[in-house]
Amino acid sequence: MSKVALVTGANRGIGLAISRQLSSEGLKLILAVRDLKYKEELLSEFPQAKIVKIDLNNPHSIEEEISEFASEVDVLINNAGVLFSADKLLESSSTFYESMQVMLESPYELIKKIAPYMIEKKFGRIVNVSSGWGSFGESLGGPHAYGVAKASLNALTVALNRELPDNVKINAMCPGWVKTRMGGEAAPRTPEFGAKMAIHLATLDENGPSGKFLRMSDEQEIVEVPW
Repeated sequence: MSKVALVTGANRGIGLAISRQLSSEGLKLILAVRDLKYKEELLSEFPQAKIVKIDLNNPHSIEEEISEFASEVDVLINNAGVLFSADKLLESSSTFYESMQVMLESPYELIKKIAPYMIEKKFGRIVNVSSGWGSFGESLGGPHAYGVAKASLNALTVALNRELPDNVKINAMCPGWVKTRMGGEAAPRTPEFGAKMAIHLATLDENGPSGKFLRMSDEQEIVEVPW
């Protein structure tokens, strides 16, 4: 039976590239978007997919939408993110809280709802799309709230790995600097390349790693990122 993957932020950029590659691997898709205006466009490319509206900036949206399909999910890709590059931490509390909500609290809520079913099924793969900008070992270079939120997502990955059984694997990943709306046109990597690490972690076998922070090098070698 095909595994089922839930991808957040699935309508563009890395999320769309992840969805395409998961589909080519034979996984069934549940694609989460903030606005259902993307539904028809996604269904034209993924006619068998389930398109769901989940606003990660609204905790009630998660509670309302996920209950009907949480038990189906075998692979969770926490991909959606926000970047407010012009706002300093001490100048805009609203963008700080939104960053933490979208990139830390909502991934936690999704994991909390889905992981018990993974544990029951004795199988699960959770991929938290992070960034080297959230790495203390790489100077926590993310602008303002973005780096703080990604560092917090990394910490959540480590902490949850201690609670989850070996057959439910959770990892963080850095896609690199990717040419997306967030990354900008100057970025050297395509969304397709940025998605490769997510696909690797989503399809890990039983001997694969868990509780790691990984990226794919330009030579397509998997390397560990310092926390």
